[in-house]
Amino acid sequence: MPSSPKISKEAILQHALEMLIQDGYSSINIKSLAKRIGCSTQPISWQFGNMENFRNALTEYALHYANDKMLSASQGMPAFSNVGIGYIDIAFDEPNLFRYLYMSGESGYHAGGFDILTNADTNSNMVKQIAEQSGISVDKVKDFFRNTIIYTHGLACFIVSGLITATKEELYAMINQGAHGFMIQAGFDLNKEQYNGS
Repeated sequence: MPSSPKISKEAILQHALEMLIQDGYSSINIKSLAKRIGCSTQPISWQFGNMENFRNALTEYALHYANDKMLSASQGMPAFSNVGIGYIDIAFDEPNLFRYLYMSGESGYHAGGFDILTNADTNSNMVKQIAEQSGISVDKVKDFFRNTIIYTHGLACFIVSGLITATKEELYAMINQGAHGFMIQAGFDLNKEQYNGS
């Protein structure tokens, strides 16, 4: 019976994530990863079997990392606002990660149709909370959510691809302005205190 490897799956994925953030996914292969860790290729092969399994594990690990950066303990509209800010922060601060997860297709991650934007567990909870707080129907809040997420993603893609230059603060302001427009379209009462400055 083979002995268990001394290098954990978690440690391998952490090194791979650091390589991904620093140099992009194309910099990662079994030899470059082993060199970074300071081991032979054997522990990596033992833990993952093949590169497809490794990529799937790295994608899940990277998504967890990105989600942790975006999600906060707040609820409702503040939580949604924090997700947008976190998304822009990743595009600015870790463009290789953003490109890998949300643009290039290298990760193999496909969210599915537009419904996933409002039906994923965390987003679905935020939609319900915002609907309760605002008195707006769940369907209208879903429309607001979807439109704001697509708008925010578009801005982040422009930044990562270098097609536009702007500061984080300028983008935060653009997202807030866009969100206000989508809120008006959905029928939110923007005079309510909880939406001021959202």
